[in-house]
Amino acid sequence: MPAETEYQPLIIKEIKDTTRTKLPNKSLLLAACAACIGGTFQYGYNLSVVNAATMYVQDFINQTWRERYQTDISEHGLTLLWSTTVSIFTLGGLAGATIGGTLSVKLGRKGTLLTNNIFALMAALLMGLSYPTGLFELLIIGRIFSGINAGIGMCVQPLYLGEIAPTAFRGVMGMGTSIFITVGILTGQVMGLREILGREEHWPILLSTTCVPALLQLLILPWFPESPRYLLIDKGDNEGCKKALKLLHGRADCNNEREDIEKENDNLVGVKAKKPWELLGDCSVRWQLLTVILLNAAQQLNGIDAIYFYANYVFKEAGIPIDKIPYVTVGTGACECITSLTCGMFIESLGRKVLIMGGYTLMSVCCILFTLTLTVQDASPVVPYLSMTCVFAFILSFGLGPGGVTNILTAELFTQTARPAAFMIAGTVNWFSFFFIGLVFPFIVIGLQQYCFLVFLAICFLVVIYIFLVVPETKNKTFLEIQAEFQSSNNRKASTANGTGTGLLSTSTSTQGSSN
Repeated sequence: MPAETEYQPLIIKEIKDTTRTKLPNKSLLLAACAACIGGTFQYGYNLSVVNAATMYVQDFINQTWRERYQTDISEHGLTLLWSTTVSIFTLGGLAGATIGGTLSVKLGRKGTLLTNNIFALMAALLMGLSYPTGLFELLIIGRIFSGINAGIGMCVQPLYLGEIAPTAFRGVMGMGTSIFITVGILTGQVMGLREILGREEHWPILLSTTCVPALLQLLILPWFPESPRYLLIDKGDNEGCKKALKLLHGRADCNNEREDIEKENDNLVGVKAKKPWELLGDCSVRWQLLTVILLNAAQQLNGIDAIYFYANYVFKEAGIPIDKIPYVTVGTGACECITSLTCGMFIESLGRKVLIMGGYTLMSVCCILFTLTLTVQDASPVVPYLSMTCVFAFILSFGLGPGGVTNILTAELFTQTARPAAFMIAGTVNWFSFFFIGLVFPFIVIGLQQYCFLVFLAICFLVVIYIFLVVPETKNKTFLEIQAEFQSSNNRKASTANGTGTGLLSTSTSTQGSSN
């Protein structure tokens, strides 16, 4: 009994601490939302909103061409101009990714996010003015600015979220990136419905609504602090770091996080922020870098674009009227959004590794089933509905792991001085893969037809094997602990290789001795 009495206050304190930290601080959640609304939300929104305006923009290009040259544009020319308008967004994103990390070091994470809204406002202005001025070229330039905005946001927003979140909530906060992408996609699909802005007379307004999230972020984000890690480690602002932690984590919960930041700061004394080329040449982080490159490439090359490409065909085959397909498409957006939220709920309990491996495993199964259903599409009236099920299952599987966990791992696998460069490399790979799949995918479909999903099956399966063998679980670990785990793994591999080499050498020597 005396022993129980002695430990009772400690048990009560532990229960109170657990209760207090069960939910993130309100200021932390609001700061994350403020960052996301003008960050990855813009990426998702600009991806989907342009689809609703496809037919109207093509008519506008043809009309403008006729007024200028007194003849209709050729079908080939129209396709070229439209595909340029759509795909130039990707090149803008690639440019944004290459400068996002550098800007985040010079202007800070918050400062870069606020400055980035200039590109969104310019894009909205140019695309809104394209119709009244009769210049379809403004659409193309506006899409470039939208892409730059998305590229910087995709690079810097996960960086900001990963650095402001306490270790216990880093996964949940990091899922904000994926959640707001899917919310952006869904919002763009809803705004493009005929009942809202999906009519011919409204398409310039529809495309210029990208200014709304930008204005919201400019109004809200300034009320929240810069990343505490950036303030202390990059700027040496001790007082600023204290104030930021108190606001974001609360007075009672900021001490542990501050100790973690100070340990990382002590570990990085005299180390400056790395450039991407310096990071590429750093052998100590080669496995982290390889992991981030592979996961970001796989995020675009895993078949999610192919699923969306085939979705309309599958919906038509299932007997859904053409005028109702946009509403079913909204259902796919809602499906991905719900899965991202679900992933956010389970990421801290199940861990990153389980979710991303599970997601890619389920996608592999869906690739097999979708190939089979597309092959026997006309065999039975039931088969098109099975194909529809595969579409939704694939999207759910993508949102469950690959869609959200990839960005979290990019933030977690590196320490402060390497993280911006890592996001620049990851973003460049992601956007280049996005551009590559958009360029090559039509030829893959023409050549392999429904069997193209066997290519994506191979990619998903290989990623599962790589994650299982190489990537450690990062849940509830500090950045220094994660780095140490990778380094110890590298040392084990190196010692194994040296041991093997020594064994081979001694065997060779003994063989030579006996032969002599």
